[in-house]
Order: sequence, then structure tokens, then C-alpha cells
Amino acid sequence: MTTFGDDLIQALNEAVAHAKGDGPGIVHTPATPREIRKQAKLTQAQMAPLMGMSLSGYRKWEQGTRQVSGPAATLLRVIEKEPEAVKRALLAS
Repeated sequence: MTTFGDDLIQALNEAVAHAKGDGPGIVHTPATPREIRKQAKLTQAQMAPLMGMSLSGYRKWEQGTRQVSGPAATLLRVIEKEPEAVKRALLAS
């Protein structure tokens, strides 16, 4: 069988295991922008540029009218753990 065929069979087996609740999996808890911002001791106006977005867009996350997903959720997790590193990296002149 080809490598592609082997990979496809493995992927399907993993998908079936996942559907059954078996096998390894990473479950990420939803990022909570307000809690992460407060923990980092930032205002909404300070947090929005760190996230690369407008203040009104950021506020929609905190109000729950927009959902955080993808790379933005990852960046929130980094800010949660290392806010000063993110500030240095993103706000440097």
C-alpha cells in the first residue's frame, strides 16, 4: 500500500476513535478575554492593539457578541501566561 493509503487509514481510525471518545485529544477551554485582560492589568484600549484589532471589535468579544477563535484564542493564552513578553514583542518601537 502507498504511504498516502497508510496515512488515510490511520486518519480514519483516529477519526472513529475520536467519535467514540477514545484516543488522544487536546481540549482547550474557551479563552475569556475579560478575565485574561484583567489578570494582565490592561484596559480594553491597551488590549485591543495587542490583539491586532479595533477597540470596538475587542469589546464585542468581552460582551459575547463575537466569539474568539483560531490564532486569536492562542494569542490570548500567550497573553494570559506571558503578558510582558507579548507587550515587548508587539508594542516595541
